[in-house]
Amino acid sequence: MNQFINPTRNWVRSVIIGLNFCPFAKREFDRETIRYAVLKGKVEDCLESLILECDLLNGDETVETTLVILPEGFESFDDFLDFLDLSNDLLHQQGYEGVFQLASFHPDYCFQGVPKDDPANFTNRSPFPMLHIIREASLEKAIAFHPDPEGIPERNIELARQMGEEKLKKLLAACF
Repeated sequence: MNQFINPTRNWVRSVIIGLNFCPFAKREFDRETIRYAVLKGKVEDCLESLILECDLLNGDETVETTLVILPEGFESFDDFLDFLDLSNDLLHQQGYEGVFQLASFHPDYCFQGVPKDDPANFTNRSPFPMLHIIREASLEKAIAFHPDPEGIPERNIELARQMGEEKLKKLLAACF
């Protein structure tokens, strides 16, 4: 599993924290309260494991957040988006709506209406397809202390476009 976890940790360190794409990540990374879970199997198995991860988070306050790494079966961005929809539906069905939310990352992430080669897409590109299970209460607390939470996505897009696609590709490739 380390062949998936190590590149993901490197990505969090060098891209997410290094470029400050998420100003809330460094604290949890340094405190080692990020859980890395590698899920494999059929869609149904991954959905079941996703809920088990939510159950774990719900019962263990020492783990702040989980990055769910999906190294197999979701290479297609469209298939991944379908899985994301199913995952959000399942969180709702299991009573976790308002408790957790999912952020999504993928090696081929592309925002709707944005060209595939736009560097802005790198704000959500990762070494592997993954879902980030976020505690909504923690997010609300963190946002309350940030001077401009609404400006984070714009700043990230601007930075990514300034850096350019080639530089960001190299940074992502260096995670392996």
